[in-house]
Amino acid sequence: MWTGLLFALGAGLMWGLVFVAPLLMADYPPALLVAGRYLAFGVIALPLALIDRRSLQGLARTDWLEACKLSVIGNFLYYLCLAAAIQRAGAALPTVIIGTLPVVIAISSNLRDHRRDGRLPWLQLSPALALIAGGIAFVNHAELQRLALGLEAGPEALQRYAQGAALAVVAVACWTWYPIRNADWLRAHQERSPRVWATAQGLVTLPMALLCFALLGLLPRDLGLLPAGFELPLGPRPMAYLGLMAAIGLFSSWIGTLCWNEASQRLPTSLVGQLIVFETLAALAYAFVLAGRWPSAWTLSGIALLIAGVILALRIKPQPSSA
Repeated sequence: MWTGLLFALGAGLMWGLVFVAPLLMADYPPALLVAGRYLAFGVIALPLALIDRRSLQGLARTDWLEACKLSVIGNFLYYLCLAAAIQRAGAALPTVIIGTLPVVIAISSNLRDHRRDGRLPWLQLSPALALIAGGIAFVNHAELQRLALGLEAGPEALQRYAQGAALAVVAVACWTWYPIRNADWLRAHQERSPRVWATAQGLVTLPMALLCFALLGLLPRDLGLLPAGFELPLGPRPMAYLGLMAAIGLFSSWIGTLCWNEASQRLPTSLVGQLIVFETLAALAYAFVLAGRWPSAWTLSGIALLIAGVILALRIKPQPSSA
């Protein structure tokens, strides 16, 4: 249990980095950020694949197909929607919406996977979910007030906020599906190494990222995928782009996926889903460091509620579900 908790914490610390990347590279389109991140992920996976080549050769065709599905939905589509939402609405609104993931995943997996993992009793789970939901509301109170003021700026600002909200909701749907489906494979293949499964997902992202780069170069500019005058393949700040993509490719993609796979193999899906709250906490911490300001009292209170909710959830023991 506690080893799984530490791995989930590590995944959250790694994944929180992806929230600040679109802000650091605001002049780069979301599609290019996605292609660069997962091209780096694929390149990093190549030497790791040589080390684990025997284990990778043992994966069946259906396993590789599952890795492709997980990468398309949980990697490409999720990060494309998240990056676009952050660039349209700022970091606050997507963080509010993505922050609901612990509750959404916990409820979904408790309904779906109770026969395999055991059911977390709703009466015991509800207080933990309420604490997490309250913490999310507290953490984002100041940001929500700022957003409410921003909506008064005019119809164009309102449209961008609405687009950002819609994209963040799609990102939530992608990342509700991904951890549940990923846990299905890991729990069904206990003999498989989570590290090998992370590497397999990295390998399948490599051709996808190359295809994404090719499409960005071939598709007409009037589709709006690239800003006017944007120079492919590396844009106006090539060194910054390459360095940041390499960093999040290694830390957020491979190490983050590895840590999450380790946690998913040790914890019930309904419980590990709540631990995505670590991603929200890490993203907020990085955002405050980037902005150069201290969190408010509302934020600190919310963090305390989030931590209390996670500790309370960890104390709940799954009960066998009747057939």
